[in-house]
Amino acid sequence: MTTLAARALLAVVFWPSLFFFWFLGPFVFFLLSTTSSEVCAQLETRAQFLAAANGAVPMLVAQNLIYAVPIICLVLWGRLFPDPERARHIVTCIKLFAAAVIIGALWEYGSSLVCDGYGQPFFSPVWQMTSYLPIVSLVLNAPLYVLAFSLGRAFSTREDAVEDEASPPA
Repeated sequence: MTTLAARALLAVVFWPSLFFFWFLGPFVFFLLSTTSSEVCAQLETRAQFLAAANGAVPMLVAQNLIYAVPIICLVLWGRLFPDPERARHIVTCIKLFAAAVIIGALWEYGSSLVCDGYGQPFFSPVWQMTSYLPIVSLVLNAPLYVLAFSLGRAFSTREDAVEDEASPPA
């Protein structure tokens, strides 16, 4: 009974966090973490640009800690219900998540530094290349979302329900 309760508790945390943090969160955090266009027009010095970009760093850290909740749930499920096949998939999820975190942080920090194109050329044009990182992020996040969703479904489904579906009707 305790394993069923632990599985249910993890499912109660996993599914809402997957939906709200991974699917809706990027829009909210992107709006909060980048420098707004009203502020961009007021930035005139290199120090002001750096201060605006560095001001986004605490939000990026908080964002990535919140995004880690579904991954933590998968790791806990993997510890409670060990399965070598699922463990490999969880490791893949962790690697994809780490790469997505790095790409996402570079994109959001770079977009703060570039200041949505309103700023003056104080910094290397390399920072403008961060505008292509959402494509890389999408390439990383699509398989991460599919894998996390399938692992969550596998872990949160009861074994007896899976056995009932697998057996042919009598």
